[in-house]
Amino acid sequence: MLRILSHVSIVLLVLSCIVTAKDDFMIQCHRGAGNLSAENSMEAFEIAWNLGTIPEADIRVTKDGVIVSFHDSNFARIFPDASDDVKKKGIADLTIDEVKRLDIGAWKGSDHVGQRVATLKEIVDVLREHPKRQMYIDIKKVDFEQLAKETEGVRPQLILASTDYEEIKRWKKLAPDSKTLHWMGGTEQKLTERLEKLEAVGFAGIDQLQIHVNIGKDGSFSPTDAFLRQTAATLRKHGVLFQTLPWRGTEPSVYRRLLELGCESFATDYPEATVKAVREFYSETKNEAAR
Repeated sequence: MLRILSHVSIVLLVLSCIVTAKDDFMIQCHRGAGNLSAENSMEAFEIAWNLGTIPEADIRVTKDGVIVSFHDSNFARIFPDASDDVKKKGIADLTIDEVKRLDIGAWKGSDHVGQRVATLKEIVDVLREHPKRQMYIDIKKVDFEQLAKETEGVRPQLILASTDYEEIKRWKKLAPDSKTLHWMGGTEQKLTERLEKLEAVGFAGIDQLQIHVNIGKDGSFSPTDAFLRQTAATLRKHGVLFQTLPWRGTEPSVYRRLLELGCESFATDYPEATVKAVREFYSETKNEAAR
């Protein structure tokens, strides 16, 4: 914990030099600030919250029915030195006691040794203690009735994220007090088709919509600027927050362009760079307006 606080203190010291012009801007930390600590760990979530962002937890269920936060379907990436048999297994193959013995930080380096898989209960306990904090929960595989029951009292702090619209509708029926994010990637044609279907039903049940943006070597966006601008206008008309995830986006110019195209929120693997870029943009905008 001391390592985390030290890291966050340095980051916040840097950011404190920037005038905050829009404090309510929502930034989702992909995999819970997973680039700054062991992804989906409580340590990573704390970093994200202390940066003023909202962490994302990818949720799955253990063999004995405990909801935990873990992204991958197997252990191959997180445990590169494990046996082939272990690499093929996943959260659903282990009990919670076995899962809690896993060191999910060692592969990130010596600073993260000893970090453990976070349970939904641990997340909920923190949300109850800090009612202003929020959490994105990305559905991997979980029973929605169990999820709704175990998050009672903190559901207004949750933003359920799914690429499956049927899952979003089902969650909204069980937890109307919770927010939702519908995320999607793919070709511009496929995105257009999906958005047209959603607009036909008024984006019912969707509070936020996220589109993945790829950045070419020449700086071009895919989908295109024109597509993103039109999507922003459409979502604004329906009262849906427009979020983008710029893959490998660290340059301030990337965020500036997306903001100018109408983006209202970001998901990011680089929360420090994103927070800094957004604050600088709104600070400059405020100064220009005052002239």
